Parts: sequence; structure tokens; C-alpha cells
Amino acid sequence: MQLRRIQQGQTPYVALNLKLCEDIFCMNNITTLLQNRFGDQLKLNEPLKKYTNFRLGGPAAYFVEARNEEDVLDAHKIAVENDVPFFALGGGSNLLVNDAGFVGLVIKMANRDLVIDGNLVTAGSGVLSALLARKTAEAGLAGLEWMISLPGTVGGAVRGNAGCFGGEVRDDLVSAEVFDGNEIITLSNADLKFGYRDSLLKHQAGIIISATFKLESGNSEELKNKMDEFLGKRKSSQPLYAGSAGCVFKNLEFDVDSDMQPILEKLDVPVEMQKTKRISAGWIIDQLDLKGTQIGGARISDEHGNFIVNVGGATASDVAQLIALSKTKARNELGLQLHEEVQYLGF
Repeated sequence: MQLRRIQQGQTPYVALNLKLCEDIFCMNNITTLLQNRFGDQLKLNEPLKKYTNFRLGGPAAYFVEARNEEDVLDAHKIAVENDVPFFALGGGSNLLVNDAGFVGLVIKMANRDLVIDGNLVTAGSGVLSALLARKTAEAGLAGLEWMISLPGTVGGAVRGNAGCFGGEVRDDLVSAEVFDGNEIITLSNADLKFGYRDSLLKHQAGIIISATFKLESGNSEELKNKMDEFLGKRKSSQPLYAGSAGCVFKNLEFDVDSDMQPILEKLDVPVEMQKTKRISAGWIIDQLDLKGTQIGGARISDEHGNFIVNVGGATASDVAQLIALSKTKARNELGLQLHEEVQYLGF
């Protein structure tokens, strides 16, 4: 059995055989199979805007809530055997869904088991990142406090090596259980080949089932105070009044000895960014004077240039146009290439 691209936030590249499924029997057969296996866990033509932070996007033809690993394996099997494209959905925190929706099966990762054994913590991929931060802090375990301000779930955080406030998933992750299309395997921290907002699973198919972290002992009250501090910083610097997928673009990494040096000097990149060899994407948007630019109901935030917010009635097309505008201006006016953190589905 060959696993197609199905990880959280990743667009499948294999299109549904629409000619085959014009046959009413075919559609009914797939629906029956899913209904027989999942019952009320299955929804038809489910609006995906309910599951994304952007609060927009069209429906999924089939939508299954996978509460455990057996659900994931069975949903995958039905999709593959019936040639239906599928997509594993985490928290939807960095996902842009096409206005036309997704003609396929969305597998909503809802396995939310959380086990703390000494300083080892194992979380299902459907566990909210913020909840993991709170539970570990309450248990007197340090290392994941930064996750308190992270939207989305553990599965998506591992896949993208999420990070903020100086922390990243790779700092404390021991291993992840991953369904590779044939079986569930264990990938170590080294196996996952983490990079800046990157991992092996962004380039190789696989669905994260759970993740295990090794943390240090800490003081619960001090950890809670630190989380409150992080939340305060987030509220003061990011737009929380409207639907948003968080940072749209990755910060730009560079080598000071590279051919980017003339560009860095021309732009007068702040010293602190030169020291870290990473240019803030928000700073780049500021240089382009794009804050406040609006198309339809989507707007580049006035508070943070790397956020696009749904100020009311935005469509995926509105957001996509703002992303394209930002990338084009960055390339043409600054000589810089921006790369999205936002993932696409149904495009």
C-alpha cells in the first residue's frame, strides 16, 4: 500500500478520480463504508471553516474524527482502497482551505491521550499544544512553557518544529509515533531531521500519532508565571481580535558570508537580526509598507506585519492574494524570497 501525502497541513497531490465517482454507486459505496465503520464520527460536506483559525474555506466531502490510532488506520485504508484523496487535519492553526472546499476525506486527528510518567510525557497528536504546556507545568515539569501561546495541536507542532519565545519542539522531543502507510513506526529526534520550522515529515508522507518529550524538573508556580508572561507578550504584540493563522511567512535565515550581504547592508537590517542570522518576516513586511493593506475581508494586520486577519467575510482567495502580493513586493523591491508557513488544502 502506498501512502500519499497526508500529513497535517499538507495538500494531497493525487486528485480524486472524479469520473469514477460520478457513478452514484461509487459515491454511495464509499459513504456506506465510512458510515458503517465510523457512525456519528463521520460527517458529509462538513464546513472546514469550523476547524481553521482563519474561519474560512469550503466543505470536505467526507470528514472523520479519528479518536485513536485504529480510526486513523481504518480511515486511511478506506480512502486508499477507494482512490479517495485524504488529508490529516490537526488544529487548523496554519491552514488555508480553498473556498471550493476539498473533494476527499479529511481525517481530523482527535486522539487526545496525555500520559505523564516521571519526566517523560507522551501526548496524542490531537492534544492542544497550550493544554500540554499547562499540564506539564502543573506537574512541575519544565521545557514546554513556550507552548502556552502556540495555537494548534501536538501533531502539527512536531511536523513543523513549531517554536516561539526561544523554544522549539526539537529541544525536548524524544520520539514520535508515525503511521507510514503500512505500519506505525517510532522516529527518534534525529530521525525527524528537524530544521527551522521544518522536519522530515514536511517532505515525506506520514501521519503523527503521538509524541514523547523528556522534560526537566521545575517549580510549578514559577512555570505558571512564565506562561502568564508569554501570554501577556502575545496579547500585546499580536492581533487576537480576528481569525488568523498566526505567522504567514517563515523568518528568513541567511549566512553572513553569502551573496545576501549586499542586500543586508542596503536594507540596514537590525544588528540583533544579523547576530541571529534570521530576518523577521514581520520586519520585512514593515519595510514594504504593507501593514493595513486589505483585499476583500482579509487584511495584513496593523499590529504585526506577518499576520493576515479575517476582519469579516474573508475568502481564501482574499488571503491568497495578500500572500502573493507580499511575496511579489519582497522579491521585486527588496530582492528577498518569502516562504509561507501557511499550508494549503484544496488548491
